[in-house]
Amino acid sequence: MEFLRRRREFITLLGGAAAAWPLAARAQQPALPVIGFLSGSSLTERAHLIAAFRRGLSETGYVEPGNVRIEFGWAEGAYDRLPAVAAEFVRRQVTVIVAGAGPSAFAAKSATTTIPIVFNTGIDPIEGGLVRSLNRPEGNLTGYNLIAGPLAAKQFGVLRELVSKGETIALIINPNNANAERDAALVQEAARASGTPILVMKAVVEGDLETIFATLAREQARGLMVNSDVFFTSRRDLLVSLAARYAIPMINPWREFPLAGGLMSYGPSISAAYHQIGGYAGKILAGAKPADLPVVQPTKFELVINLKTAKALGLDVPPSLLATADEVIE
Repeated sequence: MEFLRRRREFITLLGGAAAAWPLAARAQQPALPVIGFLSGSSLTERAHLIAAFRRGLSETGYVEPGNVRIEFGWAEGAYDRLPAVAAEFVRRQVTVIVAGAGPSAFAAKSATTTIPIVFNTGIDPIEGGLVRSLNRPEGNLTGYNLIAGPLAAKQFGVLRELVSKGETIALIINPNNANAERDAALVQEAARASGTPILVMKAVVEGDLETIFATLAREQARGLMVNSDVFFTSRRDLLVSLAARYAIPMINPWREFPLAGGLMSYGPSISAAYHQIGGYAGKILAGAKPADLPVVQPTKFELVINLKTAKALGLDVPPSLLATADEVIE
């Protein structure tokens, strides 16, 4: 009874963790390796990415429920829940921990030095202390680095093409993100070089976003950048809705935003990242060590423009920008 109670508590903690077999079935089956998937987001927001993760995992020969079990820990945007879920994964001695974003990676790293960890993060993994080297990670961590932070200056340049000289561009950051201040500094430097007024706003809870947009309207900001952070990606629909309501052109790091009705995005494919960490998780299940798997970085960055949204905002997208777009949504 104590085991059943603990099991119910754990599933509740994970916010409806998936892939738990009936106890009777488990008793008849050999013990399966378990992947503990730790994320600061939610299943609804990450469903398509989990599908990419499963594809990468299956390419190494691991398919649920056949020969692997996956248990999910969703923090639903509440980063302070991540350490407790990571600690529970360690207590249950999962075979591999997969960390779906930077905050999850830090929580997992703090929880264990022995269980292999595969991370996906836009934070610099060396500067952040996750690994000592990209080619030889050492320790028990490896994964995928989206290098989203350094792209902030490029995103500023793309948005700048839609904004008249001298008009204000705003940047929203989450100060709880380890790279937020550095990314803001890169954007501020690019703004100074181009003579563009820049307004940096901070959001840590969902209610901050409505207040920020009202401030942007009052300050007559003519463009908005949203920094790379799971707090923002998990509120994609809200950000897209607010940008439409306040008629402000917005650029985001991930193509999922313009697909949801946002104006444009510039960055690597997050689906490709999840596919990669799925493959790495499978390799580790097969016996590979994290220290022998180099941290992977993207080689392609995509510019996606939603022309329907541009028309709704009354924007004429320059032909030069359309010519360089990897995808145009009409």
